[in-house]
Amino acid sequence: MATSDDGPDIAPASVPPAEPLFDEETLVPLSALQHYLYCPRQCALIHIERAWTENRFTAEGRVLHEKVDRGRSELRNGVRTVRSLPLRSLRHGLTGIADVVEFRITENGERPYPVEYKRGRPKPDNPDTVQLCAQALCLEEMLEVPVPEGALFYGQSKRRTLVLMDESLRTRTFATIQAVHSLLSSTHLPEPATDERCRACSLVEECMPRLTKRGLRASRYLANLIQSR
Repeated sequence: MATSDDGPDIAPASVPPAEPLFDEETLVPLSALQHYLYCPRQCALIHIERAWTENRFTAEGRVLHEKVDRGRSELRNGVRTVRSLPLRSLRHGLTGIADVVEFRITENGERPYPVEYKRGRPKPDNPDTVQLCAQALCLEEMLEVPVPEGALFYGQSKRRTLVLMDESLRTRTFATIQAVHSLLSSTHLPEPATDERCRACSLVEECMPRLTKRGLRASRYLANLIQSR
């Protein structure tokens, strides 16, 4: 999580109500942000083509989320824990479910603290933080309070990783939200990645990255040949 020499750039002390820019029919799932950052083509296959195939990694993630979802909401040591909380932002055009939101008592009143559960471990240039920040944006709009931090819980380490909703992360999240809206409104399938990401992707059979890549090269060759005549 990005910080500056003077410490993290935390959200402002108050969050003004945001004017709606989207309607219910144009909201995109929070999960689409992580799919996009992993691979734009995967995002399009899931959210435009409605393709989905489960592999070991997606199955492990689904089981982890089911365990979290089955837990009850509770109040313990002054912290109210709410599970499977519906989220929505008309300002940013987002909808989804928060795994866990802890409502903690502060000197400024009760504040939400989102916790997202992931099966594996933190990734380089962690896209999970963007999904969590998007949850924070939804909570800020819904509750009109700042959400300066949250946490990611990883199934392999069984530990939480603190995430500060600083300016750098928010900027990255805004850019990702805009890119996902643009992709899903275009109904266009991006080119396949054809790299190490394909080996872990459950949609590799639907994507057919190498065949698609060869087909695109052939199409460009024919187009260039026709233009040269």
